[in-house]
Parts: sequence; structure tokens; C-alpha cells
Amino acid sequence: MPLTRRCTALIRPKVTMTQASSQAVSDDLFKRFEGVFARIAEGSIVRESNRELPYEAVQWLKDSGFTALRVPAELGGSGVSLPQFFALLIRLAEAESNLPQILRVNAGFTELLLERKDDERTRHWLSVIGKGETFGAAASERTGSTDNSVTVTPDSQPRHLRLNGEKYYSTGTLYADWILARAHDRETDLNVLLRSDTPGVSRIDDWDGFGQRLTGSGTTRFDNVLVHQDQILDRYKVSEPRRDTLITAFYQTIHLATLAGIARAVQRDAVEFTQGRTRTFGVPGQSSPRDNPLVHRVVGRLASLTWSTEQLVKSIASDLEEVHQARKRGEVRSEDYVALDIRTFQAQQVIIGQVLEATTLLFEVGGASATSDKRRLDRHWRNARTLASHNPAILREAAIGAFHLNGTPSSERFGNAYI
Repeated sequence: MPLTRRCTALIRPKVTMTQASSQAVSDDLFKRFEGVFARIAEGSIVRESNRELPYEAVQWLKDSGFTALRVPAELGGSGVSLPQFFALLIRLAEAESNLPQILRVNAGFTELLLERKDDERTRHWLSVIGKGETFGAAASERTGSTDNSVTVTPDSQPRHLRLNGEKYYSTGTLYADWILARAHDRETDLNVLLRSDTPGVSRIDDWDGFGQRLTGSGTTRFDNVLVHQDQILDRYKVSEPRRDTLITAFYQTIHLATLAGIARAVQRDAVEFTQGRTRTFGVPGQSSPRDNPLVHRVVGRLASLTWSTEQLVKSIASDLEEVHQARKRGEVRSEDYVALDIRTFQAQQVIIGQVLEATTLLFEVGGASATSDKRRLDRHWRNARTLASHNPAILREAAIGAFHLNGTPSSERFGNAYI
């Protein structure tokens, strides 16, 4: 069967008793974390206004076990399913959208380990995450080309190397215990694991984006950092396609879940803002905007956009779980991974538009008073727009078209460069 036809028929999850049980467990998980989410939400506007980096909030998530949700229970985690994980991530993003992005690499590294061979080394790193330690990344660069300029060179000490160079867009690394650094040794690209407080490592808070301001997505610098050869996790070539992995779809779904959380926050803030008002534009004296049919329409549209966005994320999370379980059974095919990527990219095209619409429509419930700097309602649009600019949607849209027209896997277009 042609690839395009096979992929169209793939990943059609059915509701089973196991999934129903998983939903019940999710309800318990929401109760487990709702206090943490409430504390995080309570301080979100103050942090945004004063640009206070959320070190304390990150620590709450570590202490609660949130950062080890996907780690198997026997290694210190909760072993939750992917639908459960993304459902919780949406709620965290509703409370504070910077935090899912801060923890994005930690979640992705956990998933990468779960895809690897179940050996002593893999279990070691999973147990590190299970103890509450987190990982950030130093992968991307802000240079004139996309070459990997961070180098690894031999040291005079046996089995030791020196790491030198600079990365940018180091999301979450400012808060992390460990860094997953992409480097080059003149032969191949490689991933190096090192503690973030290693001598010679500098983490600089110079991220200047107008949204997601607290993610620490700035510079990481390596100045003659001593590393052991055992700290090399793996070797690869960034120019080669990333095949037979759900990592690309997983990383993108974190962005989509964060956007869904922003949509939930928009609906919440629209309702709270409207319910507290006693005057309506163009209506003399006191009036109740919550009884105005035009305001009803705005809030109804916001609720519909929020619902639709969340359902798309839940659908992709179920697809991810389907592929994950098929891999564990040894039944997954290359075509399954291709289909998963395409479905995720298709969801990206829809979700971005819906959430950006919601973050703009929000202001129709309150007129000029909704623009008060004290409310910081603009943060929702700025954060959504910044997230939407990661992994440009127009490139993914072209990949979708190339797949449907010619059966071209998206990995052939992007290689290892996009996460």
C-alpha cells in the first residue's frame, strides 16, 4: 500500500477500559497538583510585571514530582501515560505558560530515555530525573549559520575532553540541574551531559523576546569546561533525518499543550473580568455586562475555541500513546512515526490560529479597561505569539503538503534541527 494511504489509516485510538481507568487516575492527579497550580497562578501577574524569574515555582514542581511524571515508578517517578501527562501540562500552562516551556527539555529528555535501550545507563539517568533533578538544553545558536560551533577537544588527562563555545535559546537551562549540550568534535555531532554548576559554565539571563519572558531562553557559555568521555550520551549527524522516533511530535505537542493552557487562561480571565463589572460601553448608568447578549457571544466563542484546542491536544496525546505502546510491543512501523508527525503538524496549524484568535478576542469583553497594565491580559497574546514562532508553522505546513502530494516524510525536510 502506498505510504500516503497507509499513514492516513494509521493511529485511530479506540476507547477501552484501560483508557477509561487512565482518565480516573488523571482526576486523582489533578487533585494531587491543584494546590501547586493554584500557588503558581496566584503569583503569575506579579512575576510578569516585575520580571521575577520563577525559581520558587520550578522548585515546587520538582518537590511535587511533576518533573518526573513520565519516569517509571520503580525509578522514582509516577509512570503516567502520555494523555495524562499532557492533560496536566495544559493545566500548568493555564496557571503559568512559562513553566511548561521551562520544563520542555526535561520532559523531552525523559521521553528520549524511554525510547532508548533499557540498560543500566538509561535507568541511571531516569532515576536522576526521578529524584527531582531536571535537565535543560544548550542546542541552538544565534550565529550566521546553523552550524554547531561548540567544540569538544581532547584534554591532557586521559579520557577527558574540553568543551568550548556558546549557545542561545537555552530554554529552561537557567533553572536546570543538568545541561544537555550539543557539540562537535570534527567528526560527528554529539550530546554531552554535564551539571549546570560545572566550573566554566555560564548561564546568562539575556532572553529578550516580548513573550515567554521568564523561560530563561538565553545564552549558555562553555569556557574550557572539563568533561569526561562517559558524559557523552550519544553521537549523531544533525544533517541526517531523525527517523523512527516520536520525539519531534512530542516536543511539538508540548508547545500545543502550552497554547491550549493559554486558551484556558483567556477564557478564565474573560469570565472573571466580565462578572466583576457593573458598566457597559454605550449604556447609561449601572448595567451588567454579564447579561449582555453581545458579551455572551464573545465568551461563547472563547469557550468554543478553548474546547476545540484542548480536544486537538488530547487527540494528539492519544496518538503519541498509541505509538509508544506499539513500540513497547515491538509492533511499531516507520510509517506510524511518519503519520504521527504529520498529524501533529496539522494540529499545529489549527491550534495556533485558534489561540491567537482567542487572545485577541479577549479584549472585546471589556473595552479600554481591559488594557490596564495591572491586569496584564496582553501577556496571553504575547506568550501565544512567541510560542507560535517556534518551529515555524509555515515550514510545517509545506511539509504536510509535500507528504500528502508525494509521500515525503517530514524528517527528510528537517533532519535533527527542529525540536
